[in-house]
Amino acid sequence: MAQNQPKASLPAIIDVEASGFGRGSYPIEVGFIRADGFSYCSLIKPQPTWTDWDESAQQAHGVSRQTLAARGKDVRDVARDLNAQLAGQTIYSDAWGQDFAWLSLLFAEAGVPMEFKVEPLSMLMSETQKSVWGATRARVEQMLGLPRHRASGDARILQMTYHWSSGSEQCRSQHAALGAA
Repeated sequence: MAQNQPKASLPAIIDVEASGFGRGSYPIEVGFIRADGFSYCSLIKPQPTWTDWDESAQQAHGVSRQTLAARGKDVRDVARDLNAQLAGQTIYSDAWGQDFAWLSLLFAEAGVPMEFKVEPLSMLMSETQKSVWGATRARVEQMLGLPRHRASGDARILQMTYHWSSGSEQCRSQHAALGAA
């Protein structure tokens, strides 16, 4: 019924956490949430040539090099997982320039072609959504209570912020039902 319809209209969102913020950084975790609600997250085992490490990035995402070595998946496995779940789809990122660069590095190292498209989330957003994004995201983060700077949690936060900032009649009624302004 009408209550279930909006889920299908939500964009699929991807987020990448990295070893640092600049040149030489590499992906350490990737997560996404599709329009149907399916989510995926994986730590990525660094390649031998991936040596850059920024302690301030580690403070943000909370993932240590030791954790990546012990629990990270091989780049080929992560690339294949992403293709298996996203082939032929367009997925959106709020930090397209960085996320696309890190995903490109992941797929290049894996020797696997990327079978999905990554686009900036901002291209889907109305001016109204952009104007309320920060406040809406803060409410969503508080409501969901997910840890920040973990890939799948951030993807879920972004998808819900997109939904709640859209200003649709259903969003307004859900906000009212939750006692939100």
